[in-house]
Amino acid sequence: MDDTQVWQTIDSERAATADLLAGLTEVEWTYPSLCEGWTVREVAAHLSLAHRISVGGAFKAFVRARGSFNRLVDQTARDEARRPTAELVSELRGAVGLHRLAPGQTLKNALLDTLVHAQDIALPLGVERHMPTDAAVVVADDLWRMGFPFHARRRLAGHRLTATDADWSVGEGAEISGPIEALVMLLAGRTATIPRLTGITV
Repeated sequence: MDDTQVWQTIDSERAATADLLAGLTEVEWTYPSLCEGWTVREVAAHLSLAHRISVGGAFKAFVRARGSFNRLVDQTARDEARRPTAELVSELRGAVGLHRLAPGQTLKNALLDTLVHAQDIALPLGVERHMPTDAAVVVADDLWRMGFPFHARRRLAGHRLTATDADWSVGEGAEISGPIEALVMLLAGRTATIPRLTGITV
């Protein structure tokens, strides 16, 4: 995928996620997401912020988080989550077509964030959403290559991951196979899609 195609996918996923969120009840906004410690509301807040945070804002948040990236992400999401649901939906919808990355974020990171968090919201709600296959392959490669914060290669050492619906495989050892979108979620540290995979159990 080239950069234009990646942005098109991000825009499409943001729009679809905004549509999903707009139709939720107040109770559904409080459902636990696949992100540990976050409800649907916190995930939505996080997605609505990435394109808006400035370098100065990110630096202040980093200082407040005492130099912890994980704490920064958590604190900013919780702060944003205090906003009305309609504002969160509006902010996410307003990001469509606004091709701006968060400080320090790569375009592949933005694609990863958008695809994985869409599933973090949808799966606990029982909503069926599918990742575009080409985009999922890009994200799977990115997750395998990066270390922090997912450490996929270390967690899945001794295994070969093979997609059954795409030309993608990595690693060496006992095979774990299944749809590329299910493998992406496994690489991102989620267990919800393990039932869709063979060669691994919870």
